[in-house]
Amino acid sequence: MFRVTVCIFSLSFCLMMSAGPVNGLGESTGKQPYLVVLGIAQDGGVPQAGTKDHPGWGNGAFRHLVSCLAIVDSTAAKRWMIDCTPDFKEQLHILDELNPVDKRPGIDGIFLTHAHMGHYTGLMHLGHEVMGTKGVPVHAMPRMLTFLSENGPWSQLVNYNNITLEPLSNGVAVELSPHLIIEPFLVPHRQEYSEVIGYLITEPHRSVLYISDIDSWDDWDDQGKHIEELIPKVDVAYLDGTFYSDGEIPGRDMSTFPHPLITSSMHRFKSLPAEDRIKVRFIHLNHTNPALIPGSEARKTIENNGFRVAEELERVDL
Repeated sequence: MFRVTVCIFSLSFCLMMSAGPVNGLGESTGKQPYLVVLGIAQDGGVPQAGTKDHPGWGNGAFRHLVSCLAIVDSTAAKRWMIDCTPDFKEQLHILDELNPVDKRPGIDGIFLTHAHMGHYTGLMHLGHEVMGTKGVPVHAMPRMLTFLSENGPWSQLVNYNNITLEPLSNGVAVELSPHLIIEPFLVPHRQEYSEVIGYLITEPHRSVLYISDIDSWDDWDDQGKHIEELIPKVDVAYLDGTFYSDGEIPGRDMSTFPHPLITSSMHRFKSLPAEDRIKVRFIHLNHTNPALIPGSEARKTIENNGFRVAEELERVDL
């Protein structure tokens, strides 16, 4: 069975540590590859710009970084990130404390999901104004690669060889190391500038599903894909949990929002056996989502129905 380690301190505590390891949080207990959650929030993070009264401005326990996963293979001395968020510098620092490496930035590849602000804009830190990296592989679908190569300031990263563009194809796996692969797959979501994809990360005996954004599970049904068929095949499923329920955004008809509500997902998944429901970790939570707050009625309802909310520094051994 998979093992999940959850940070028992607030992420802000981990960020305030100036030196040394992060008290073992997120560290692997063995040599097997592992995945660690570096953020769980929607694109704008928590608190979000313009939310003047959010408790996160004064209390780090209410702050959350934008959704991002890291994959670490200590034996191969390699690290990868899924998405490059506006919080990249904090997330890279956390990863360096969890798994120190000598090379800079020590990222063997970045796998992008799509061209919405929370998922690629951290690439700016790789440019000559900041890190000035050399040839960091950035894996993405064709439209996403075209967007990066033909639009500034991202095209400058390509022209200066700060990054190298690596094409992905729907359903075609990429080998990360001899026993570890990542497979992209298309999902229906707003595609103004690029395709939108999820990922399946697999090792011979374990696997993790990651879908940060999707319009609705019904839309995926229409494309012949059924999420209920995938969840039983993996050990952990990180799924779009952007909004908890209707009425969360006052004065807005949330039926038009291009994300499945957590309440709707729970209703749809209720027929899954308990051993499959426990695999679901809702991620990519908007700053308005009450499920962000431990002990809230929303969080209790999720857990009482057999599901979970992803936690920063949660680790899954692969």
